[in-house]
Amino acid sequence: MIQVLDQNTIDKIAAGEVVERPAAVVKELVENAIDAGATAITVEIKQGGIRFIRITDNGCGIPRGEIPLAFKRHATSKIKRIEDLLSVKSLGFRGEALSSIAAVSQVELITKDADAIIGSRYEIHGGTELANEEIGCPDGTTFIVRNLFYNTPARSKFLKTKATEGGYVSDVVMHFTLSHPDIRFKFIWDGRTKIQTSGNGSVKDSIFHHFGADITKVLLPVEVEKHGMRLAGFIGKPELSRGTRTFMNYYINGRYIKSPIIQKAIERAYDGFSMANRFPFTTLFLDIDSSLLDVNVHPAKMEVRFTNQEEVFDLFQTGLHDVLRRATLIPEVSPGSDRKRAEPKTKTHTGAGPKIEAGNQPEPFEAKRFQNMPKQEIPVAAVPDHKPGEEQGDPPRPPIHYEQQSLFQEQLLKEDNTVSFRLIGQVFGTFWLIEWKDELLIIDQHAAHEKILYENIRKELEHNHVYSQNLVTPIILSLTHREKEVLNNCKEAFEKLGFEIEEFGGDEYAVQAVPSHFLHLASKELFYSILDELLENPISSKLEMITDRCATIACKAAVKGNHTLSFLEAEKLIEQMLLADEPYHCPHGRPTTISMSKKEFEKKFKRIL
Repeated sequence: MIQVLDQNTIDKIAAGEVVERPAAVVKELVENAIDAGATAITVEIKQGGIRFIRITDNGCGIPRGEIPLAFKRHATSKIKRIEDLLSVKSLGFRGEALSSIAAVSQVELITKDADAIIGSRYEIHGGTELANEEIGCPDGTTFIVRNLFYNTPARSKFLKTKATEGGYVSDVVMHFTLSHPDIRFKFIWDGRTKIQTSGNGSVKDSIFHHFGADITKVLLPVEVEKHGMRLAGFIGKPELSRGTRTFMNYYINGRYIKSPIIQKAIERAYDGFSMANRFPFTTLFLDIDSSLLDVNVHPAKMEVRFTNQEEVFDLFQTGLHDVLRRATLIPEVSPGSDRKRAEPKTKTHTGAGPKIEAGNQPEPFEAKRFQNMPKQEIPVAAVPDHKPGEEQGDPPRPPIHYEQQSLFQEQLLKEDNTVSFRLIGQVFGTFWLIEWKDELLIIDQHAAHEKILYENIRKELEHNHVYSQNLVTPIILSLTHREKEVLNNCKEAFEKLGFEIEEFGGDEYAVQAVPSHFLHLASKELFYSILDELLENPISSKLEMITDRCATIACKAAVKGNHTLSFLEAEKLIEQMLLADEPYHCPHGRPTTISMSKKEFEKKFKRIL
């Protein structure tokens, strides 16, 4: 029989969409604190946040008369009508967080707004109001959430270990410290301070605190304005990569999100700089008109939709690619040193100074501790590193300026520097040794030649300096409906690059001619791989994608390793490589050149200490 669910069941089902684990509770309450104008926020958890969560802020507080209303479903101060969803500027706006949290836990709220003489204490368990009374407290708000999912044991079974759940909370706090460096955060886990930031507005300081000096020193600054949007932050040099996307972080209008479009654009920006299946380190911030976003997609607000997704893709891809192209990216190696790639590794303690140990700090506003004390003797909670009424001056963030990131005193790979090279010879039939001032350069002949061919072919294709060559036997392609659709949409781009593709009847197409560069490479596999790329990345520039794919395949003609070149051939090869637009990596991301300094040799031979 069809029947209407009771309100208690409805509330618990709705809560499951927003509150999945302790980290979700912390995220929602910290977002509310930020929206309330807080400049200092403390997050404290015990037992991974399953048994105890406390969020304290120095924001505007909640007026006493509005507290019960705040725990009603769809009650919010962020929007008033449906049109407001087109211009959401706050982190929270659904009006579901407090009601959802209260439905599956025991919540205690202590709050005071600036106009009130005395604060309020409100307690609600499983959606049932238990207390609403006056209490002495400073301006701001403290939420205490105990025993998450105590009344929904089926849901609690899906929680992981206390250490794992606490780690998720730590990640949430980390993202807030990166996206809001002007707010002072403190994170306490089982009585120990794990994260404490200064709130000085420096994103780079926050990166240093979380990931350490080895990561921070190989970052490149980003500041790009395009299509009415602004992209800023930091990206890692290609050598700072790893096998997962864990450290690809990006924020939209201060909100940490996940976006397939942005993810793909970042990876495309690193094409030619990073090896396959290696992913970069990024901490990027996109400022965009909120009317171009739909953040009302995912209950946890982790996904967004763009009305201008092509422009967003272009901003990230071309903006980051230009930053990488401007930088000198020759890795310096040390004989006998650890050759492993530097990989980001989150540090347990993230402060810049000595490790901070929290003593037996009282838990602010836990009523059970003070219930027998007169109200006037209840201690005032310590809002973290903040004195009520104190003015919080936020120092302006310094502007980001591009600087050439180089291991040398002057730009190495310039045409006018080639005269100072001394070609020493070839080793292992693959690597050429070159002396340049106080550096020994080692060049991989295959990677260098591959880069030369790649750029030459790419430029010819892009500037229409290509010649078509008819095939003696046309290549017949059998295509699916989606493949036919993408081929027809890209027909103009294929023709511009020198391909002639005609319908052959039914689901088949005939490739009649190809650019002369690909005459010996033309095959069904080539075209199917191009179509696969176009199907997977419909946002990318069709012409650029086809060009890039073709040029990469054409690089198979490059001279291989274990092939002995003459000195004259090597000199010509190196001269051409030095004139390339991006000479530091082959199209697959491998370095063409590494360096060893004279100082390193002298240290190894004990000439200097």
